[in-house]
Amino acid sequence: MSAWAVILLMWAVTYPPRLLGLMLGRVQLPPFWQAFLRFVPVSVFAALIVPEVLGSPEWARRLVGVGTAGLLYARGVGLAPGLLAGFGAYWAARLAGL
Repeated sequence: MSAWAVILLMWAVTYPPRLLGLMLGRVQLPPFWQAFLRFVPVSVFAALIVPEVLGSPEWARRLVGVGTAGLLYARGVGLAPGLLAGFGAYWAARLAGL
């Protein structure tokens, strides 16, 4: 298969879904779908984080970091400070031998 065919196939697979997502911004969805789509970012984030935290041999340390970051974010500290505190808590737990 030529390089141009591969590029064309990659475009055909990636461009239409992105265009559809951009066009959804102009569509007025029913209230059910608006409520449903509000939870998509949280669900995707959880699907990325949970297996990485709980599937690791050092899950206890990672859970300390995630818990710290989540608690600070929920209290309104902000995303960046919460993440930095989460990393700090993870490294503190690692240095403490947890």
